[in-house]
Amino acid sequence: MSHGLDARDAALRRVQAYPGRMLARRRHVYFAMMGTCIALFVLAWSVVRLWSVPAAVGMCVVAMIIPPVAAMVANRRGPDDRWWDDPSGDPTSDEWWDELDGRHRRPRDRP
Repeated sequence: MSHGLDARDAALRRVQAYPGRMLARRRHVYFAMMGTCIALFVLAWSVVRLWSVPAAVGMCVVAMIIPPVAAMVANRRGPDDRWWDDPSGDPTSDEWWDELDGRHRRPRDRP
């Protein structure tokens, strides 16, 4: 049973995780952008509309563009992040995907 745990630990070590600082920075930027979005909506219809409805509508249009941009910023991958086709650590799954993609990797030693 300890052999299975050793193999699992080795597989987990091969998988690269997000660096903590990069993820935290992206999360902070995301929440700042979404906070700006909410502030624009609230200010547009509670304060700015009293003086200019077209300006309030313009603020809402700008606020409407922010969420997709925030999602792209939060989900972008850094240079050290894994890409979608990197080996997952599961030999059966990797062989299956390699066969579908037409790749031929050297077979791994299996216990």
